[in-house]
Amino acid sequence: MMRTTRRAFLRGAAASAALLPAPALAQAQPRVIVLGGGFAGATCARELQRAEHRAAVTLVEESPIYTACPFSNSVIAGLREIAAQQFGYDAIRAEGIAVSQDRARSVDPQRRLVSLSSGSALGYDRLVLAPGTDIRWGALPGYDEAAAEQMPHAWKAGDQTLLLRRQLEGMADGGTVVISAPANPFRCPPGPYERASLIAYYLKTKKPRSKLIVLDAKDSFSKQRLFQAAWHQLYPGLLEWVSLSNGGNVTEVDPATRTFVTDFATYKADVANVIPPQRAGHIAEAASVADQTGWCPIDPVSFESRLQPGIHVIGDAAIAGAMPKSAFAANAQAKVCAAAVAALLRDETPSPPKLINTCYSLVAPDYGISIAGVYHPVNGQLTDVEGAGGVSPADAPLDFRALEASYAEAWFRTITAETFG
Repeated sequence: MMRTTRRAFLRGAAASAALLPAPALAQAQPRVIVLGGGFAGATCARELQRAEHRAAVTLVEESPIYTACPFSNSVIAGLREIAAQQFGYDAIRAEGIAVSQDRARSVDPQRRLVSLSSGSALGYDRLVLAPGTDIRWGALPGYDEAAAEQMPHAWKAGDQTLLLRRQLEGMADGGTVVISAPANPFRCPPGPYERASLIAYYLKTKKPRSKLIVLDAKDSFSKQRLFQAAWHQLYPGLLEWVSLSNGGNVTEVDPATRTFVTDFATYKADVANVIPPQRAGHIAEAASVADQTGWCPIDPVSFESRLQPGIHVIGDAAIAGAMPKSAFAANAQAKVCAAAVAALLRDETPSPPKLINTCYSLVAPDYGISIAGVYHPVNGQLTDVEGAGGVSPADAPLDFRALEASYAEAWFRTITAETFG
């Protein structure tokens, strides 16, 4: 009989372990990977670490600094500096979470492996995707990555935000600014109208002979009555909204001439802001969790993908029923998902959640409006809780609007401290 040495035994055991599926290797310390370090991903990583101390949580995020989209419209209008939007990950590392500054290149759901651009691969027991949105380049004829240098989208905060700000600053008084808003769904439904409001404020105070036109692929939008009442009050004759029914749907753009083509007319801009069609971040398609719409269907209790078991999708990339794509919603979904993943790692059944969303918009620096909603799972979808939520009162006095603007600032400070601080 052949004698087995200790060295041979260990070598054989290691080889056998390498052949085991990822979950079998993680019985003692389950591994959870979170892809994406925004409001959804960073919150989920922290909540997971707190909810399940046994878990080894890794947050994968390409950028060392996160630049937040909420309040970035204020940067465009010259009311805020970009540094106030930027946050790092030191506090997350301090909680024992591994932060990998890398880009997820692909996901193998069968082997439960994430391949990174650096060439390394990470195994997982549960994977959370929080990739946000990507631009659907080419979905609007004439609009590609090169076009964005002439007609910035500024829908991902950072360099594009500053480019649009510089273009506004460089425009002569009497110029025309044109914004195009896409059809639903897209990140931050009230965002185009807050942007229009704050750019109108900039023009009113700095370049009052100028004009702003919003070309819209929709006939209605979030907080519409509140926005339009404020526009009538604050920016009469300066801001024009062109709805879908009135020819606002942009069918083509020409970046060389900053021209928008609609079903009925052509608009020439001195400053052109194209908010283009969007989809879930690229890794969603690579992980096979996005459907034909480009977004990710999920179970509303656990946020587990309906297409790939063991993978959860939160934030803007998810199809979350009535719940909008917002930072507040992403943060709320992250907490629910973290609790669900912790329960599943313990072989427990996640509890049905109730989720809240509140969205503030600034119409001017001292004029805020808001909308709130409460959501719960019904028949496999997140739906509104009847009678919950609501919008700012239509007849509120100006001191109430100023109070809501201060609430918006306080909300931003609170959510960024909770997520990154």
